[in-house]
Amino acid sequence: MPESSEFEARQCEPTQLAGRVAALARPLVFTNGVFDILHRGHVTYLAQARALGASLVVAANSDASTRRLGKGEDRPINRLEDRIAVLAALRSVDLVTWFDEDTPLTLILHCRPDVLVKGGDWKAQDIVGAKEVASWGGSVHSIPFRFERSTTATLERIRGR
Repeated sequence: MPESSEFEARQCEPTQLAGRVAALARPLVFTNGVFDILHRGHVTYLAQARALGASLVVAANSDASTRRLGKGEDRPINRLEDRIAVLAALRSVDLVTWFDEDTPLTLILHCRPDVLVKGGDWKAQDIVGAKEVASWGGSVHSIPFRFERSTTATLERIRGR
């Protein structure tokens, strides 16, 4: 089990991202999402994303950004600081940051990943930043789901719907 300081050190203010990424091994993989209630689908996806490179950066939607996605009035269930701490504790994740905008494009431009990934519900050409990553010679992947899980479905089951 990692010491708290070990995984806390993997959390990164968005303004410090470019400098922190410079110290990571390449090829660098970037992904983003809400990661509200972490489940098997999330951790499997993140491990598969990490396998595409030498380092994995994860950008989480801020609480406000999450609410704008229309996932529900009470979402996210877990606050940003809790979500990024859990993500940072995963072995597959090298660095975690966040964004308050509707998309992570600014972060993608700052860290210039070699590989950009999203889950299988995204077509590669529709992934935010795909055009930019391809323009500097990077690759873009849509990783098929191995386990059909979703936080929304879990919440519906808890709520008895």
